[in-house]
Amino acid sequence: GLDGAEIVDELDRMPLDERPDDLMVSVRPDELLVSSGDVEEAPVALPDDRFYVSMAPYVDQTHECFYHSLTTCRGELGGEQVDVEIVTDDGETLVDETATVFDNGFVGFWLPKDVEGTISVTYGDKSSEVDFATDAEAPTCLTTLQLA
Repeated sequence: GLDGAEIVDELDRMPLDERPDDLMVSVRPDELLVSSGDVEEAPVALPDDRFYVSMAPYVDQTHECFYHSLTTCRGELGGEQVDVEIVTDDGETLVDETATVFDNGFVGFWLPKDVEGTISVTYGDKSSEVDFATDAEAPTCLTTLQLA
């Protein structure tokens, strides 16, 4: 009974040990692809005007990813606090906050569609920066934020 954005938000905040083992949820620019057990993959619409980007800042280990899996992607810093700043190329600050990394090692944000800019993450005395876009061809999973 949840819409796409509610599914994303609920799974993000769910502890790893409570996530259903047979559930697969992949975040695409405009929809979620959801499957469970023997049930065929089904699309669930996401908001027309928003883009979900999930990032896993890391110190030692990462994985390659393009479309974020809310059920299988894992990062290093679960439960840690990071400072996140997301600024568009036009200079608009979309996010400037301290965020707690979800149990799966990711932190995600709903951003406006069709913008480009830079994401900066700071963890203690380490930081990283990466360019981002929120168009139909953009990744929803950013795993290249190595903190140094």
